[in-house]
Amino acid sequence: MAIVNKNFWSGKHGPLMIAEIGGNHEGNFQYAKKLTKQAIQSGVDVIKFQIYSGDGLVNKKISPDRNKHFKKFQLTKSQHIELAKLCVSSGVQYNASIWDLKMIDWVDKYLKFYKIGSGDLTAYPIISEFAKRGKPILLSTGLSNLKEIKDTINFIKKLNPNYKKKNMLALMQCTSMYPTDDKDVNLRVIDKFKNLFKYEIGYSHHSFGDLALQIAYTKGAGVLEFHFTDKREGKTFRDHLISLTKSEVISLCSKFKRIKSLMGNDKKFALKSEIKSGHIKSFRRALYLNKDIKKGEFISKNDIDCLRPNEGLDARKIDKILGKKSKKNFKSYQKIKL
Repeated sequence: MAIVNKNFWSGKHGPLMIAEIGGNHEGNFQYAKKLTKQAIQSGVDVIKFQIYSGDGLVNKKISPDRNKHFKKFQLTKSQHIELAKLCVSSGVQYNASIWDLKMIDWVDKYLKFYKIGSGDLTAYPIISEFAKRGKPILLSTGLSNLKEIKDTINFIKKLNPNYKKKNMLALMQCTSMYPTDDKDVNLRVIDKFKNLFKYEIGYSHHSFGDLALQIAYTKGAGVLEFHFTDKREGKTFRDHLISLTKSEVISLCSKFKRIKSLMGNDKKFALKSEIKSGHIKSFRRALYLNKDIKKGEFISKNDIDCLRPNEGLDARKIDKILGKKSKKNFKSYQKIKL
């Protein structure tokens, strides 16, 4: 049984950041290694691939073209193991979506969690194998409705009650379109998931740029997954177009650092910087008499100006003088001291 601590779904920059190389290597192992090295240098926590065989994923009689596509992109067992060792030796987690259960035994020792992609959310025979093995599961929810998500979670918990524990599951808001139109990203689902489920909630990114990732970060997404490439220009495979490069990931991490600072905390009080600056006095207003007032005269509304700085009688204390008989002489626009 997997031992999972409370910080399992977290990374160096706050959320667990997963660079999805996926199929961006397009079946070229040397290119896969190049992308892996760049992803390592970008500072991510996890580098993820996809493990499959064309025949183990797609029915070659019903979908022959898709079958050929995946056969072209598949890497060998030894190549995946080399990539896994490259990641681990660099202090970065290796992970892969396993789309062919025949391959799980030899790669399992390199995985700290299982990623179930959106397309497999309803693939109960596949999910059951992972659940029985008992490592944490990262579940993407593209293509699905709320009932299907709840049904799958219940299916997993029924197979293995250990998945009732908070850190054994993480749910990813995801839209399975490449690219995803802005209107279909639906980051508010993160809030809904947080209200409905006790598990960690994350976001799987398929839109242009990094703005959605920044917003997901502000919403408290604990896992952020995005596709990774070396460059988008001149690429024909669709996933490159929605991928981030090394420099963009480094920039994103810097943005997270600033966002965290900007968000601060939920405690509201006058800050030391505000007090030290003198702004509490210079920005706030006090009450000043706009003409000389003699002892015994009544002070009317027309006699009072509310002006900066807040020296003398605080503006909140207007009832102390309005309509009252003056007990002493006052000079215009001088501090009022009662």
